[in-house]
Amino acid sequence: MKTIGLIGGMSWESSAQYYRIINQGVRERLGGVHSARILMFSVDFAHIERLQHDGDWASLTAEMIDAAKRLEWGGADFLLLCTNTMHRTADEVAASVSIPLLHIADPTGERVRAAGYTRIGLLGTAFTMEPTFYKDRLSSRFGLEVLVPDEKDRSLVHDVIYRELVAGRVNDASRQAYREIMARLVERGAQAIIMGCTEIMLLISEEDCTVPLFDTTTIHARAAIARALDDG
Repeated sequence: MKTIGLIGGMSWESSAQYYRIINQGVRERLGGVHSARILMFSVDFAHIERLQHDGDWASLTAEMIDAAKRLEWGGADFLLLCTNTMHRTADEVAASVSIPLLHIADPTGERVRAAGYTRIGLLGTAFTMEPTFYKDRLSSRFGLEVLVPDEKDRSLVHDVIYRELVAGRVNDASRQAYREIMARLVERGAQAIIMGCTEIMLLISEEDCTVPLFDTTTIHARAAIARALDDG
């Protein structure tokens, strides 16, 4: 079994889900009381969040590189950034270490294409929905047309993540707002929705949408299981 290196804490609410999903999956695969070999470097999200909203991506990249190197030094065989937004730094992080980085968009794009969808809605932080780094990877590698909510809806999606979900707060009113935003994406032609923030799984599930949802947290964690057990 390979050792999985997790760069977590962004937020720890979703990092805890990674730990749970990976360990449950390994136990299901191997039986008995098996669990995963995991190293996690967990950052202080208050510091990260401040740098994000200040637009200081150079400092954020340095933080992620430092975390990646610490995990490599600790014996991780490959890395996961347990966050969609911070994949904005993924190329620099991957270049800084000699072990592979399992990019969150890749297993997600593979799952979407395998299901036969080509036009996909994307929910996430403004830092994920508005720049091109995430949408372009899905487009160039998997041929997906990516739709994002309009400006007002993007702001609401972003605010719910940072004001509620990262603090572990789940509100029914926010769930309803997300349902309405997803419905508007479907009206524009989205065949499915990517939950492109690792906390969104805490708020919505398949029953909240009329089209399939692709939860990046679960998809990424399960891809890590496959990589660790040498079957994917």
